[in-house]
Amino acid sequence: MKKAALHNLGCKVNAYETEAMQQMLEEAGYEIVPFSEKADVYVINTCSVTNMADRKSRQMLHRAKKRNPDAAVVAAGCYVQTKEDEAKCDEAIDILIGNNQKKELVERLDAFFAGRGEKVEAVVDINHEKQAFEELTLDHAAEHTRAFIKVQDGCNQFCSYCIIPYARGRVRSRNVQNVLEEVKRLAASGYQEVVLTGIHLSSYGIDCGESLLHLIQMVHQVEGIRRIRLGSLEPRIVTETFAEELAKMEKICPHFHLSLQSGCDATLARMNRKYTTEEYENACNILRKNFTHPAITTDVIVGFPGETEEEFAQTKEYLKRIHFYEMHIFKYSRRQGTRAAVMEHQVPEEIKTKRSAQLLALAESMSREFRAYYVGKEEEVLFEEPMEVDGETWYTGYTKEYVKIAAKTAEPLDNVMKRGRVEAALTDEIYRMKL
Repeated sequence: MKKAALHNLGCKVNAYETEAMQQMLEEAGYEIVPFSEKADVYVINTCSVTNMADRKSRQMLHRAKKRNPDAAVVAAGCYVQTKEDEAKCDEAIDILIGNNQKKELVERLDAFFAGRGEKVEAVVDINHEKQAFEELTLDHAAEHTRAFIKVQDGCNQFCSYCIIPYARGRVRSRNVQNVLEEVKRLAASGYQEVVLTGIHLSSYGIDCGESLLHLIQMVHQVEGIRRIRLGSLEPRIVTETFAEELAKMEKICPHFHLSLQSGCDATLARMNRKYTTEEYENACNILRKNFTHPAITTDVIVGFPGETEEEFAQTKEYLKRIHFYEMHIFKYSRRQGTRAAVMEHQVPEEIKTKRSAQLLALAESMSREFRAYYVGKEEEVLFEEPMEVDGETWYTGYTKEYVKIAAKTAEPLDNVMKRGRVEAALTDEIYRMKL
């Protein structure tokens, strides 16, 4: 029995695809071993979102070949798609598999082993050839309580800083029935929470006459699933109707990641984002009108080319006004092959670092304030795993708003839903609950 090891880099979509490839290998008779062990096959699902991601992808590929020079090293995903010529010349890589070709993994491995070590390539021109959604499936996931489900691929937005439309191609949506079948399999395997995810989730259905709202409504009907969480959304999808319909569904987690990037309209225009700060704020207001204390989280890029002190100050004040649960702060990173990489007025690194520090401090303060709201309230938690605190065993899990909670209990609570009263902070990020 051949041994295979997999390593994932990048986003939740990549993580889903890595789990699907692992399942394919298991079904083909491979024994799955940790990536740190010697294996006959190493599969690295690569990322290319930044130049650093490219470098990490190359490092992992070379590390695998060094661990076992006789192994078949598979480079899959975005790095292969954006740097195909470079990957072809890399002696550490034996098999290249681009996006929308991952289903062919076992077949390509068979061809490699039959061909006595000749390089095998499976990369299609994802940007100029019309692609269908690549149907990968899962019936179990790496996490024990929460399963991520890829329902969409590709992006048509072409933000000026982003390489992903070139790595993933145009929008492709998964068939509703196939999504439902997978959700039912996961429910049968004991999963109580699913997270619908995609490269640009808000675009779900634009290529096939479907809508994200309809998909959510269908998933809501699946028995056994008790929570539905959504991946990153664009603010323009949040209409009165969208929010009202979500609020009618008891399984929906009021935890919304609305991608912002900047609180300054001039910066948003240079980024080629498709909304204004006013539209974004309106989306947040609609969510807050339809849900009690929803968790609204976001991404912010500091130091985008041309960002002046005035523009940064405008962003900072805007963030204070919107008041998020969590903010992921990124220093702008020049990505070769994008329009922003050649823009004038690139911001010096030390200024980006200074601005980032200010927003990280603000994010921490707002996050503490959001979590403190729950002290004294009764909440429902899906418990996941035990942890040790001062020699005592606590079980941790999350509320629907994704606030991390710990409870002391003698009984195991893996994948158990329980209600209790939130008492106080146990650590900086975890609140304790009395069951």
